[in-house]
This record gives sequence, structure tokens and C-alpha cells, in this order.
Amino acid sequence: MANRLSQIATRTGDDGTTGLGDGQRVPKHHLRIAAMGDVDELNSQIGVLLAEPLPNDVRELLVVIQHELFNLGGELSIPGYTLLKEEALAGLDAALAHYNAALPRLAEFILPAGTRSAALAHVARTIARRAERAVVALTAHEAVNDAPRQYLNRLSDLMFVLARVLNRANLDGLGGDDVYWRSERLARQQADALPEDDAPAA
Repeated sequence: MANRLSQIATRTGDDGTTGLGDGQRVPKHHLRIAAMGDVDELNSQIGVLLAEPLPNDVRELLVVIQHELFNLGGELSIPGYTLLKEEALAGLDAALAHYNAALPRLAEFILPAGTRSAALAHVARTIARRAERAVVALTAHEAVNDAPRQYLNRLSDLMFVLARVLNRANLDGLGGDDVYWRSERLARQQADALPEDDAPAA
């Protein structure tokens, strides 16, 4: 891998190019740079989420994910290099199974809302999807390992699940449950569930 930065303002990018980890320079609009940037944004968004009050187990998981995303970005920065381990994918699968098992089934689509931490997790989810799309676009033009794409796909699912977990943790007093989309189907289900005396008059 290339030497780590010893200074930030190098001015080498003033011409619209940037350096990859193997030393080659590419335009800043290169698909590989776009994918790396989306992964960096995702990691930064998780950093914002970590600034919120969180259950300890969720905090520990997110810290691990930040390190794995850094590895993922490093792998993208060096064509042909492998840095993200299979254990990282297995860890996401285990976390998904663990947290999903304690959640009730969804009655309808949910909105990206509730507690601030849940909303931030939803933002991370959407950035993970964008990063995944960027990696897929890169893969159409260059050889890329499967692990980065698979990791981002799993991580977006996990951030959705964690948003539901954080709404129930209710650490800021603004959550407690999923925030459901007010669909006609859900309204009918809720009306059918009401005792006859409580049902709205026809």
C-alpha cells in the first residue's frame, strides 16, 4: 500500500486528478473515486450516529463497522487488492439475525423517522445503498471483488433493522415504535382491529 499521508494540503489534486493506493492517478470523476467517496460518506454518517446516545451493544457494533468500512475503502483504492475479510460479512449476517429476531413483524412500510438516532441510521442506510450502486457501476467496467458489494448490501439492511431497534430503545423520548406509512391498507387493518364500540361511525 502507498505511504500514509504526512500532510493534507498536497496541491497534487489541483489538476482534477487524485491518487489511488497503488500510486496511479485518475480523474476525480472516475467511478472508483465515486465509490470510495460514497463509502467515506457512509463511514462519516455512522460517525455522526455514534455521537448520539446509543445502547452499548449497538455502539460497539457500529465501531467495528467503521473499521470494516475503512478496510472496504482501502480495498477499493487499490485495484486487485483484497482487504475486507470474509469474517466481516459473517459478522453483519450474525448482527442482522440477532437484532431482527427481537423485532415484531412489520405491518406496513415505515418512514425514516422517530428518534434522532433512528433517523440518522436511516440516512446511513440510504448512503449504503448509494455506495452499493457505485460499486456495482464500477464492477461493470473494472474487476472488483464481491465482498465490498455484498458488505454494503448487508449493511444497508442492518441499518434499517438498527433504526427499528433505536426507535424502541427510545433514548431521547421521541420514539418507542416504528413510524408507519399511513396507507389505506393499514388504516383498514387498524379499523378492523378496534372493538365494535370504538369503531368510527359509518
